[in-house]
Amino acid sequence: MDIGINNEDRQQIADGLSKLLADTYTLYLKTHYFHWNVTGPMFNTLHLMFETQYTELALAVDLVAERIRSLGVYAPGTYAQFSKLTSIDETVDVPKANDMIRELVAGHEAVCRTARSVFPAAEKASDEATSDLLTQRLQVHEKTAWMLRSLLEK
Repeated sequence: MDIGINNEDRQQIADGLSKLLADTYTLYLKTHYFHWNVTGPMFNTLHLMFETQYTELALAVDLVAERIRSLGVYAPGTYAQFSKLTSIDETVDVPKANDMIRELVAGHEAVCRTARSVFPAAEKASDEATSDLLTQRLQVHEKTAWMLRSLLEK
């Protein structure tokens, strides 16, 4: 494979993107779980908001996985792989609505940190395609975290 990025750099970028994929998928699952189980006076608002968010995350998972494949590396795709790679804790109970929001804020912030951690490898290899993907993902996650945080203000 000769796309202008050497094997070692492609693997390093793919490893970082695999963590981003795991975080994105874990956040997708959490958001979908909260969509199904939210209750309370903000039910309709949150139910619809969470649906919009998990739908966007489902599309993002595919973009990240396909970038990994474009680098010539197999993308992780099992729960076992994702659980080893993610920085986002699984939610086992059903939190109250405001706690769901707080957990999703923390999840989006975690994805931002993970995305930022991949930039040095992408920049070192002049991998503009990965840098562009990371920038797009950061814009979505930062905006979503801000919107969710806004719901918690009194």
